[in-house]
Amino acid sequence: MEIYENENDQMEAVKRFFAENGKALIVGVVLGVGALIGWRFWNDHQADAARETSLAYDNAIAAVKPGDAQTLAPVEKFAADNKNIYGVFASLELAQQHVDKNELDKAAQLLSQAQAATKDENMKAIVSLRLARVQVQQKQADNALATLDTIKGEGWSMIVADLRGEALLSKGDKQGALDAWRKGAALNTSPALSEMLQMKINNLSV
Repeated sequence: MEIYENENDQMEAVKRFFAENGKALIVGVVLGVGALIGWRFWNDHQADAARETSLAYDNAIAAVKPGDAQTLAPVEKFAADNKNIYGVFASLELAQQHVDKNELDKAAQLLSQAQAATKDENMKAIVSLRLARVQVQQKQADNALATLDTIKGEGWSMIVADLRGEALLSKGDKQGALDAWRKGAALNTSPALSEMLQMKINNLSV
């Protein structure tokens, strides 16, 4: 460590330091400030983009009129253009509209699109459950069972068991349905759903 006898020595040392390193320091400061400004700009840009996307989603959904296919066009475009959570929401809304009109193929297509648009496991589970339900309605039991197999997380187990039973029953596998429902009812994570599963078990056991 360099020792200075007086303030003049300190000043001379400071001058020498900046003479030798000043340019590098200036470049470092400029880069550091630039990075900070860039980071803040990026965050602000992301926040603005999220607000704009949210507003566009709200406007598209608000314009939907049940039974009026023309009002679905803006929502379809929004869902196709936005591969994010709002695009998933839009696809779910569109799928429900098509289910209500018994247009199951279109609903399944939209739900598959929503599956590919999210990496969030909980949202993917919600989409997959709806897709499996549609596939059961389409009499595509094997596809429904495959879809249910992709759902992760114990929190969904009772609902998965319910739909698995429905899919197996639609294939004529009565014992398989009973086994699925009994397994689901035994979890008892939701008293209401457990009661419903027990009713299905009782009805099928008669």
